[in-house]
Amino acid sequence: MTQNQVIDQIRQFVKQKLDNEGTGHDWWHIERVYNLAIALAKREGADLFTVKVAALLHDIADHKFNNGNSAIGAKIAKQLLIECGCKAELAETVYTIINTMSYKGGTVSSKQETLEGKVVQDADRLDALGAIGIARTFAYGGSKGRELYNPEIKPQQYENFESYKKSNSPTLNHFYEKLLLLKDLMNTESATELAKKRTEYMKQYLQQFYSEWDALDFDA
Repeated sequence: MTQNQVIDQIRQFVKQKLDNEGTGHDWWHIERVYNLAIALAKREGADLFTVKVAALLHDIADHKFNNGNSAIGAKIAKQLLIECGCKAELAETVYTIINTMSYKGGTVSSKQETLEGKVVQDADRLDALGAIGIARTFAYGGSKGRELYNPEIKPQQYENFESYKKSNSPTLNHFYEKLLLLKDLMNTESATELAKKRTEYMKQYLQQFYSEWDALDFDA
């Protein structure tokens, strides 16, 4: 297969797997991460083909889609690349990238060793920020039946990945438990600058949220 044929086949596989997914990790999330990863790769000088493949496959390893097991998806991705005729070295590189992609509550190392991995991870984390990040956060919380906000339940720091996975805290807590922390975890300079802008937008949103919650925006 040519590189374009490999990309097309992977795209079809992932689209079929994630189409109409309702937690904010759907096909359109993949598409946004894919496009953003390409833009970052061009800025940072990363290998485009590796970035494209890893970006398309990055979420099939997520624990949310594999009954809590984050290893299954990475193995599927590796096997798919081999079946597409890709070199074993590429398959192993992509396997490693997507196997260390997830945030996992900040308690498990997700450090990327390659520039390509850093680019894809940055693109994925950027899609958790800004206006789209806000929308995805509430989509996920709603899909899990979580409270919108509960001022009696404070954000927390998780001791391990298991406690992070089992958390059922209100959706707004997620901003403090993960989202607002991401700007300091970006790998590349290009992503860091964009993350700062999107984070500021989220902080403004939170101020407005609390203002409306307490009826402080009411103009008497």
